[in-house]
Amino acid sequence: MRLFTALWPPPDAVSALRADVAGLGLDDDPAWRRSPTARWHVTLAFHGEDEPGRRARELQQRAAGAPAPRLRIAGTGEFPGVLWAGVEPAGPSDADALAGLVALAGGAPDRFVAHLTLARAARRRGRAAVPAPAGSRDLPAGPWWTPSEVLLVASRGTRSGLVYEPVHRVALGLSSGVADDVARR
Repeated sequence: MRLFTALWPPPDAVSALRADVAGLGLDDDPAWRRSPTARWHVTLAFHGEDEPGRRARELQQRAAGAPAPRLRIAGTGEFPGVLWAGVEPAGPSDADALAGLVALAGGAPDRFVAHLTLARAARRRGRAAVPAPAGSRDLPAGPWWTPSEVLLVASRGTRSGLVYEPVHRVALGLSSGVADDVARR
């Protein structure tokens, strides 16, 4: 089973981003295939083909109660053929907490780019690089949010596209900023 570990943004963050992305015209641009909002997530680690029970036990042991970072969706970027929205930590302790979650999930914090995939270039042979839609660099920052859990997710292909199914959820602890406040008292 193809597995990955991820954070899912809350509905208000998704709604704000959805409204901003609607103005980019991705749905009308044949060069891009927009990612469904239900699949917008922040991949912490990709596991590939793996046994879900073993991976769930490992994630539970490593990540249960880990500090949760305070995040917001802000800015955009591109990988070859991919347009994404960035995910920004609120401060240094939140950046450390996010990097910690990546490591706990089995990812590589030094290569991690926090993002949600908004669209992929349409697959056409012999096509030159696809320019990003006009205005994609101007998306405003969304609301702050703190994930309450990390999810181990199975990915499977269907005739209508990819389907993501949560396999296991691991509750996180206090946000890193709240934990810092509590420690100072």
